[in-house]
Amino acid sequence: MLLEVRDLHVEFRTRDGVAKAVNGVSYGVDAGETLAVLGESGSGKSVTAQAVMGILDMPPGRITGGEVVFRGRDLLQLKEDERRKVRGAEMAMIFQDALSSLNPVLTVGDQLGEMFTVHRGMSRKDARAKAVELMDRVRIPAARERVKQYPHQFSGGMRQRIMIAMALALEPALIIADEPTTALDVTVQAQVMDLLADLQREYHMGLILITHDLGVVADVADRIAVMYAGRIVESAPVHDIYKAPAHPYTRGLLESIPRLDLKGRELYAIKGLPPNLTQIPPGCAFHPRCPLARDVCRTDEPPLYEVSATRGSACHFWRECLDG
Repeated sequence: MLLEVRDLHVEFRTRDGVAKAVNGVSYGVDAGETLAVLGESGSGKSVTAQAVMGILDMPPGRITGGEVVFRGRDLLQLKEDERRKVRGAEMAMIFQDALSSLNPVLTVGDQLGEMFTVHRGMSRKDARAKAVELMDRVRIPAARERVKQYPHQFSGGMRQRIMIAMALALEPALIIADEPTTALDVTVQAQVMDLLADLQREYHMGLILITHDLGVVADVADRIAVMYAGRIVESAPVHDIYKAPAHPYTRGLLESIPRLDLKGRELYAIKGLPPNLTQIPPGCAFHPRCPLARDVCRTDEPPLYEVSATRGSACHFWRECLDG
């Protein structure tokens, strides 16, 4: 296994109390595999990724338990200078807002080239040549001319391609893509996802794709982990989840996707709101919104039941959900 996250806990100290953002998350991804992490905003997807990358703001964030094992080493036990050597060179992250992630006063060539001057000790001229090569690889037209331009001179889709190029610069074994298609139109979303899939095959790298959009991951993910209130509530191969979800929350997310065959009908929405992370309800955190909720759901937190050898569901009534 390339990366294993084991029983990770992250909390934030706030004026309103302790927000338990990640509550015992465990998942893994292998070389050449794509894991999609799904859930509504505030479910803990990005915080988990930041803890894995070692870029969590501490304080106010604090990792209170768990392990992040990458290539046999627990990254949480490394010193900061050792952790810095892993970032970029062995694992990299693509952020969701490309415009704010790029420096507006530096050319894209300088920002791409910095990866090579800092990590590989290349001259500025050689780093610029590598930047052009990377821009060609992510299919930016006229790369040799555009390498001298600034971020504001690129469209949203092209800026996202530059972010992908930066992540790929040192050929890492693992890439974490946090909402890489946010604010892009549907056609550009498809292009970016196809590009990521092609590059993953070329480099045989592991990919963790963080999103709230089940439609985006249908064709690219191998497995899906669904998060709610800081926990994994369902984990399964992608086709199993689309065929028959084993958790009411996953079913609700699937039913919320617009469908052409249901044109004219009112779009389904999961009732209520995600819980306040400083006051997560007892029992199953989803029970206030769940159509299957019963008394046991309000008192007993469900473990991740083994549905099959490759599938788990944190629902007391997963069989009923699966049959439904």
